[in-house]
Amino acid sequence: MTDELHFKTIAELGALLRGRDLSPVELTEAFLKRIEALDPQLNAFITITADLARAQAKSAEEEIAAGRYRGPLHGIPIGLKDIYSTKGILTSGHSKICIDNIPEADATATRKLFDAGSVLLGKLATHEFAHGGPSFDLPWPPARNPWNLEHFTGGSSSGSGCSVAAGLVAGALGTDTGGSIRTPSAFCGVTGLKPTYGRVSRAGVIPNSFSLDHCGPMAWTVEDCAILLQAIAGHDARDPGSADRPVPDYRTALTGDLRGVRIGVVRHWWEEELRIDDELRKATDTALATLGQLGARLEDVRMRSLQAYFDVKTIISLCELFSINHQDLIERPGDFGADYLGRGGLAGCLFQGADYMHAQRERRLMLEEMQPLYEKYDVLVTAGAGPAPRLDAHRTLSFWDKLSTFSPFSVTSGPTLIVCCGFSSSGLPLGLQIGGRPFDEQGVLRVGHAYERAVQWRGRRPELAPGRARPPVKPAEIPPIPGDVPDTVLTWAKTAAAHAGLKLTDTQFAQLAGAAPHALAMSQRIRRKRDRAEEPASTFHLD
Repeated sequence: MTDELHFKTIAELGALLRGRDLSPVELTEAFLKRIEALDPQLNAFITITADLARAQAKSAEEEIAAGRYRGPLHGIPIGLKDIYSTKGILTSGHSKICIDNIPEADATATRKLFDAGSVLLGKLATHEFAHGGPSFDLPWPPARNPWNLEHFTGGSSSGSGCSVAAGLVAGALGTDTGGSIRTPSAFCGVTGLKPTYGRVSRAGVIPNSFSLDHCGPMAWTVEDCAILLQAIAGHDARDPGSADRPVPDYRTALTGDLRGVRIGVVRHWWEEELRIDDELRKATDTALATLGQLGARLEDVRMRSLQAYFDVKTIISLCELFSINHQDLIERPGDFGADYLGRGGLAGCLFQGADYMHAQRERRLMLEEMQPLYEKYDVLVTAGAGPAPRLDAHRTLSFWDKLSTFSPFSVTSGPTLIVCCGFSSSGLPLGLQIGGRPFDEQGVLRVGHAYERAVQWRGRRPELAPGRARPPVKPAEIPPIPGDVPDTVLTWAKTAAAHAGLKLTDTQFAQLAGAAPHALAMSQRIRRKRDRAEEPASTFHLD
């Protein structure tokens, strides 16, 4: 089979399968052959489920032949980030901690995809527990960017972004806590949607942060994301955060018409607060001009600083992440990757309960501040990310001071879409970010689809060839305790670790100590005088 088949969209493949112009068995075999030929250089997969895929494809072929067509995903080969539980199949979290985790049941999203007739090709690489960076000390290597194998895919849905871009799967599911769908979508040049919090069930998905985790689709086009979202959206009693809201027909929003659409452009984030790549800046400006030419009304708008959102997101997520993995950090810290530990896996012990509540109270204010913007604008648009950095340029501690435009929409929890808006001079993709009102996935899909149809970027694919050598990458060494960490901060970190029951080696403590000044600064920034009655965003009600 040629690249033309692997690079067809889900919508195109679905039409061929429905019309019986293409066999699900033939399609699945073609994808399995491509995975066999190309994945050794990409490392997108942790587990290839060839036998299951063939059985599901055979079943789909029989059902379609009998007139029992289930819909546009029937017979479509897909992949799952390896934190989605799959009954009887390893769900590792890309970690030694879960190297023998064989779930007894599927995640809700997994089951819904199976019910829609999709074919599972395998479980995809992630960053450790959807948090650590591109680590080389884990049981499986990090995924490579198919546009340049020496470059980063972005994380944490790294295998999902890589496999879609490389044509190893027709679509995939990722998760997003602070940008984990959006970053790899931007870096790998695919389309990714972080739905509204609660729109897609998290049940059966290994958690990162209960308050901030989102499950969503990644595919080549906006239409394909709409198809995947249609299958997995909906209320689930197994997920306490699941929203009981009607699920609309997402593809009806894909009109291509932006006349009268009101767009708020959050320009100050990339022009005043970030040093984004000049090519990304130019691509963003060009994309905004295109949206205007399509009939949208654009107006600059200001939100809070990126630092404010990043502090809230980081304190909440790291406190929750630490609590989730607390016992394993006590009993087997050496089984975690170094990047996971230094990137914040240990640092959750440094925050106090008051810090967490300050962050949750601040989050509620941030949510309230969004209401006037939602009333005035249909969507908010800002720069995404790109081009992808080199893998050997990754530094663990950069997590703490590398702001991005992704944190605000993680905190505010509305739907957010990444679409490709161009390529760098070196051939690496660039991404545009489109955010919307809670539960208005249709709005962001409408804008992204119209933009996507107006430009030529979807016609460009990475050039890959079987047998190509995977270039060696030398991972960065774990640095010693930075010399500028005050003794008082080191003492505080030792006390916090001991209080949490952690017994760390010198190297592990160096990872905690490197994060400690950043965590302390966040704690100080988040504290402010508050009215006694200010509620946190974590409050709930019983129906």
